[in-house]
Amino acid sequence: MSWQSLLADSLTSAAEISRRFPAADSGVIEEVSRQYPMRINPYYWGLIKDIADPLWRQAVPSSLELKDMVCEADPLAEEKLSPAVNLVHKYPDRVLFLVSSQCAMYCRFCTRKRKVGTAAMVIDDATIALGLDYIRRTPAIRDVLISGGDPLLLSDERLEWILAGVRAIPHVDIIRIGTRVPCVLPMRVSHRLCVMLKRYHPLYINTHFNHPAELTTEAASACGRLADAGIPLGCQTVLLRGVNDNSEVIKALLRGLLRIRVRPYYLFQGDMTRGTDHFRTRIDTGLTIMKSLIGHISGMAIPHFAVDAPGGGGKIPLLPDYVISRGEKLVFNNYCGEICSYPDGY
Repeated sequence: MSWQSLLADSLTSAAEISRRFPAADSGVIEEVSRQYPMRINPYYWGLIKDIADPLWRQAVPSSLELKDMVCEADPLAEEKLSPAVNLVHKYPDRVLFLVSSQCAMYCRFCTRKRKVGTAAMVIDDATIALGLDYIRRTPAIRDVLISGGDPLLLSDERLEWILAGVRAIPHVDIIRIGTRVPCVLPMRVSHRLCVMLKRYHPLYINTHFNHPAELTTEAASACGRLADAGIPLGCQTVLLRGVNDNSEVIKALLRGLLRIRVRPYYLFQGDMTRGTDHFRTRIDTGLTIMKSLIGHISGMAIPHFAVDAPGGGGKIPLLPDYVISRGEKLVFNNYCGEICSYPDGY
């Protein structure tokens, strides 16, 4: 079955959920999905074992999405930082270019759940042209992150049209694609797609796995095809309560990512996005997990733990506190808890 057919067969109604899992509250699912759309393609649906599964929690609407009164629709102030529609210019040398309004699965924790998959997110030839024009007129931009929605939900031809437009701009050094497709619909990553992507180096892909159960044979093959095309792969994982908020799950995920040639890049504290408060963990949870990783697993497997500051403040890296004192010597604990020192100065 083609990836297009799988996508067309996605679950979008509560009745389809209840047929397999009668214990699911179809009324709640229907109510929530009217505000925040649901799409679960057959591949990802087949990975879910029961209603307590961490993958269920990521994919199926919950009543908690409508009870969140603390968070904001646009916590990262993307709309305020948009000099052109669907383009976000937060950092001096980088832009986020939104080119697709659709995803292979609508994750319940999505930062852009206010508009992805809804009529509120309009992307067409005109908006793409406006974005390209802004990049062309802004020579400080050297790095373009193509995202959405999911860019790999576009046809090969449309995606290539966008990549070619960006690559033709002389001051753009690198292009990045942000996609969850290798995780949630890996069969989309065809040989034909990889041959096309290879024409636009230097090209990087940041994908998104949150749990070891997502590291399937199909996902590994998709990542392998991209890596064989010379595309460096990174993973941006979100720390999610009830999904991956403990050290052993994260360790298994990070080790598994390296096995499929994906470098762990970020472990994100959850954004303060309306409808996602039930997923957020305490900062200390992430710091404790990081302390269990540093020195205990390969440095290649250790991501940056970061919070994306509300209001558009940018990503702030966070580390466990190892420092005991500073003076003529830096005194600190090592990863084993032993006290060490280092002379500070010449």
